[in-house]
Amino acid sequence: MAAPTLLLLALLLPVGAWPGLPRRPCVHCCRPAWPPGPYAWVSDGDPWRRLPRVRPTIDIEILKGEKGEAGVRGRAGRSGKEGPPGARGLQGRKGQKGQVGPPGAPCQRAYAAFSVGRREGLHSSDDFQAVPFDTELVNLDGAFDLAAGRFLCTVPGVYFLSLNVHTWNYKETYLHIMLNRRPAAVLYAQPSERSVMQAQSLMLLLAAGDAVWVRMFQRDQDNAIYGEHGDLYITFSGHLVKPAAEL
Repeated sequence: MAAPTLLLLALLLPVGAWPGLPRRPCVHCCRPAWPPGPYAWVSDGDPWRRLPRVRPTIDIEILKGEKGEAGVRGRAGRSGKEGPPGARGLQGRKGQKGQVGPPGAPCQRAYAAFSVGRREGLHSSDDFQAVPFDTELVNLDGAFDLAAGRFLCTVPGVYFLSLNVHTWNYKETYLHIMLNRRPAAVLYAQPSERSVMQAQSLMLLLAAGDAVWVRMFQRDQDNAIYGEHGDLYITFSGHLVKPAAEL
């Protein structure tokens, strides 16, 4: 009988009524376990209110393991789209001098020149008369016709021309250096008791096919130039200074 009686008393009496046992606060079944959480309501007189709240922390470094070995390198990805061109870089250093190249083709320089003379004197017989020449000094490629007294231009360019004559005593000397049918320059000497050397020179731009020659011009006086078979007093010369291709 004693054992069933004691079991019945343990169920009916509260825990605090048992002699020798410490008293615990009354905890409703709907409240969380002690100690109360941060959102639990605690009265000012509750002994748990005066206790410090301890929040557990975990050191991640303790849980972190050692660094593992590098894995196998993966496959290369696809090439991306071409980006816009970047800014121009700085100029690089001057490179080394290269090797000497092979010799080039020889330069083909154009030449043209003539120099002719007349040993026999000449008197004008007409208003306009071409002066023929009888002595050839230089005549490249045969461009000067002695009988006609004309130089025919085959290499266009700038030419230097000069005419030298000896006047005749008491006679007028009146000559033209002609370019085709146009007088380009005059050589003139008045009648005098003394004969003298007269000269004229000029530069002309000649085209292919142009003709240069000397013309006597007779006015109201006798026009003449002096000459001797032994000496050369009358000369007409010209040469190419610069071809038209280089102008």
